[in-house]
Amino acid sequence: MRAVILIGGMGTRLRPFTLETPKPLLPVMNRPFLEYQFQILSRHGVREVVLCTSYRAETFRRAFGTGRRLGLKISYVRERIPLGTGGALKNAEPYLKGTTLALNGDVLNAFDLGAFLKFHRARRAEISIALTRVKDPTRYGLVITDEKGMVRRFLEKPSWDEVVSNSINAGAYLFEPSVFAHLPPGKPYSLERGLFPERLAAGARIAGYVAPGYWIDIGSVEAYLQVHLDLLQGLAPFKPGPRARPFKNSDGARVTAGAGTTAAPFVRFSGSVSLGAKVRIGRGAQLTDCVVLDGAVIGDGARLERCVVGPKARIGTHAVLGPGTALAGGSSVGDYSQL
Repeated sequence: MRAVILIGGMGTRLRPFTLETPKPLLPVMNRPFLEYQFQILSRHGVREVVLCTSYRAETFRRAFGTGRRLGLKISYVRERIPLGTGGALKNAEPYLKGTTLALNGDVLNAFDLGAFLKFHRARRAEISIALTRVKDPTRYGLVITDEKGMVRRFLEKPSWDEVVSNSINAGAYLFEPSVFAHLPPGKPYSLERGLFPERLAAGARIAGYVAPGYWIDIGSVEAYLQVHLDLLQGLAPFKPGPRARPFKNSDGARVTAGAGTTAAPFVRFSGSVSLGAKVRIGRGAQLTDCVVLDGAVIGDGARLERCVVGPKARIGTHAVLGPGTALAGGSSVGDYSQL
């Protein structure tokens, strides 16, 4: 089985970090986020992957090449204009055959792909959608299934009085070849808002598989921070990048750092902290539950809490970065500033 990963979006909710780097290439503990999806595919025997690119497409080929380093064969399909999820899948049709697994490039699913495929075939489905259960379904589109797992209704961002389920689209799909005949070529088209409800209305067999295991959508700064914390706390079954190693001055906190990162005396870490390569931390700085990317400089006595610091940013002496702060790469924060 071949997999196609949809990575054409511009990642606007993750700005400023996606202004120069596409969201799937943002580092998560010193490894491009997309490599965690590759781990899941390799774990389940998938060896051929098609990447559907658009925004900064050339950066993906530079990052992964042929895929040989990762034990994969990677092909690239570029959209000259953004085509949406359905248009991107249609654009990749020449590279696909048989049952196809499709993944959204900003979602991390840690579930059994073999069980998903077995479920799909047992229901003789044309389309199967992986589902995950969430605490607040009003933020998402619900997928309502019957007792046999067949989709009966889609409900977009319901109010609480409309909620009859907490199962949402988890961003992983299985498609039979017949689906491609229903995807319009060369124009923007959505799987979620176009293909799925249209095929359901036409009587197609669409199944919904509730996938157990870890799931996160890294589409926001808050979620990007959270995936780091989850990995550091052992809540997600993934291996961090080879450049992320436990940091010797962590004093009991969960801290990893890339090569060349240094911390001056009296630095204090709390909770979970991910440091990139060549980060410099000044005397007496305090870091709690945060992400600091490559080459950033943190001044003496600075305090960081639940924030993300971009590459080569400079944080002044005794500056404070509070929860929710997203500091762009190359930015400077003056001494004694508070954000």
